[in-house]
Amino acid sequence: MIEVKGVSLRYRDGTLALNNINLTIGYNELVYITGPSGSGKTSLLKLIMGMEYPTSGTVKVMGQEISEEKSEELRNLRKRIGPVFQELKLVPGRSAMENVMMGIRFLDFSRQEIRSNAAVALEKVGLSHKADSMVENLSWGEAQRVSIARAIARKPRLILADEPTGNLDHDNAVNILNILASFKQKDTSVIIATHATHLIENQKNITIIRMNQGNISVEKRGGEE
Repeated sequence: MIEVKGVSLRYRDGTLALNNINLTIGYNELVYITGPSGSGKTSLLKLIMGMEYPTSGTVKVMGQEISEEKSEELRNLRKRIGPVFQELKLVPGRSAMENVMMGIRFLDFSRQEIRSNAAVALEKVGLSHKADSMVENLSWGEAQRVSIARAIARKPRLILADEPTGNLDHDNAVNILNILASFKQKDTSVIIATHATHLIENQKNITIIRMNQGNISVEKRGGEE
């Protein structure tokens, strides 16, 4: 699914975000990216999403090379990726259902499919009963689940979540990670960047990418879930 070979990413101000990294992620993987602030977690997610381009090396996601020359192909690639942003980017004054529908309105779904996908996605995150609630009236944990529903309504092959537990208490954080993990399927992988390493200490059948100053180390944990 994802092949990263000899990739460095240097921003225009000279900051080296990624330093000659190599990485392979297959389908049906649950991956956590950990590391301190500034270690390169978000930069790696942006690279996989096609929001940044490697300064050197090559990145392929679902067979598509990430490069500035491939802008049209990248637009099509992003349709198969479900992002969960650190800033939730929900639209106030709109219901949970409307926010999920707005997130997929430019994809290749009919009007009926948009509503159906949104309803199914809200059900999967346990928010069917809040479908008509304005998002500003939801708790932070509920708003985060709307953000996840918006991502999965796309029926993505890859889910990317950037610090989805950042503003949540322990119980809500565990709930969010469990919801995200549940979408790992035979043809779908889930990648989560998080500071909350204490929440994944005992998890099995996961891959952990530890980042520090743009460098990575990879641990694959087996065992029964």
